[in-house]
Amino acid sequence: MPRQAPRDQGGARTPDTRYTSSMSAHPAMGPGDYIDGRFTLAEAADGELHIACPGDLDRKLAIHPHTRAHVDRAIEAARRALPGWRRTPRSEREALLRRYQAALGEHREAIAECIALEVGKPRWEAVAEVSAMVAKVDVMRGEGARFTEDRLVDDLPGEVRHRPLGVLAVLGPFNFPGHLPNGQIVPALLMGNTVVHKPSEKTPGAAVWIARCIEAAGFPPGVFNVVQGEGAAGQALSTHPDIDGVLFTGSAAVGQAIVRDNAWRPHCLVALELGGKNAAIVLEDCDLEATARAIAFAAFATAGQRCTSTSFVIAAPAVEAALSERLCALAAGIRVGHPLHEATFMGPLVSEAALRRVQAAQAQATAAGFERLTGGDPVRVEGHRGHYLRPAIHRAGPGIDTATLPDYSRQELFAPDLALYRADGADPLERAIELANDTPYGLVASVFTASRQAFERCADALRVGLLHWNRSSAGASGRLPFGGVKQSGNHRPAGVMAAAACSHPLAILAPAQGAGGRWPGFPDP
Repeated sequence: MPRQAPRDQGGARTPDTRYTSSMSAHPAMGPGDYIDGRFTLAEAADGELHIACPGDLDRKLAIHPHTRAHVDRAIEAARRALPGWRRTPRSEREALLRRYQAALGEHREAIAECIALEVGKPRWEAVAEVSAMVAKVDVMRGEGARFTEDRLVDDLPGEVRHRPLGVLAVLGPFNFPGHLPNGQIVPALLMGNTVVHKPSEKTPGAAVWIARCIEAAGFPPGVFNVVQGEGAAGQALSTHPDIDGVLFTGSAAVGQAIVRDNAWRPHCLVALELGGKNAAIVLEDCDLEATARAIAFAAFATAGQRCTSTSFVIAAPAVEAALSERLCALAAGIRVGHPLHEATFMGPLVSEAALRRVQAAQAQATAAGFERLTGGDPVRVEGHRGHYLRPAIHRAGPGIDTATLPDYSRQELFAPDLALYRADGADPLERAIELANDTPYGLVASVFTASRQAFERCADALRVGLLHWNRSSAGASGRLPFGGVKQSGNHRPAGVMAAAACSHPLAILAPAQGAGGRWPGFPDP
């Protein structure tokens, strides 16, 4: 029989303690997939996820067995639970989500430590991530509800109601393994959908904690489920004929594959939050100190592994040299270290493959004529063997622009690397806009200028879903939409509008009072 979470004498499930953050080099066995209201280990696993801390490769965190059969079981459980859950009054769904919110808050430190160790992000950042998870419930119950409000239509015997889509697959990324899936799970459950969540194979622990908090809140069995696994499990889930919608956050390549795999069934909604190659435009009237700090933070927070990280800067000629000097000083002063060390600003990259990929891209850049101003070299962190890299800044040489080396200049690196370009020409702002748009992505851009007129030119011309004025590109408000254009998304924004991707409008029309039913050639009543 599969092993399950233990029960106390009264029959209630007690918290499973096998998945821990122990200092032991021997990994704990994960509690299993969360299906139909309980943790269940695979009877015959297809494989195992062996998770180590990317900031301390000798620290083994957990083993998670996985099996394709659990994908089917989880979807079946979600399908069984759907009729009762969608008919549950919204007030009761909200009450359960508030209890889930309380459980997240109660375990904030433990969840943050799990995220910090698995992702490699500093603890301060992991705590902020869990705090965003807690806040999401209030946003969706409050301002977010406006976008799916049932309403009567003035001067018409009609109304609009919003219905759940059904069983939704939520596929999460590694870089924000709690916050980003949670931002889709909460509105999905609020709208009456049931959910099967498949986390990244690199960071399975946050999904375990989400399931524990769902269980502690008392959600009915099958309403929320978790299946672990590698890419094959995600494909099996996202293409399953009993799934009514796929909510995916991750790379553009995988997002494109999900669209292709679901082309045969237009009734399955696909909502994509994909990558970014994000520009910062810097004009000569900016506040130079504040601008440099905002750009350096956006480029190197989370080791550059945010879809909203600043990837390249386009500076007006008059300010380019001074900006470069300040950015290099900031990059050189960043503390790279173990994610649990209090003085760490930037931790390791998530994997050796990620480290090798950015090193190869940087080598290509220097060979093509980019000057390495600082960083790019491995970092030794005493007592910890990990994927550490010094933040890097490369400046484009004369005659080099974003078309010179497309793989470096236009594609997402997801690493702590920043490229600098000069906006040469008669109209530096026009040239900066041209370079900023010269990428397949369109997630976010930052514009640093004191001129409202210049900012409005950018707002009109830049093809992005988020535009920040004198602010870092890394980060967003949960009270605003979040999503990009071009290869950064497919017009299903998350953030405050997330519930709209988890529901569909039902138009209801009643007979108009006193309306006749008379038409030429049609029998009278």
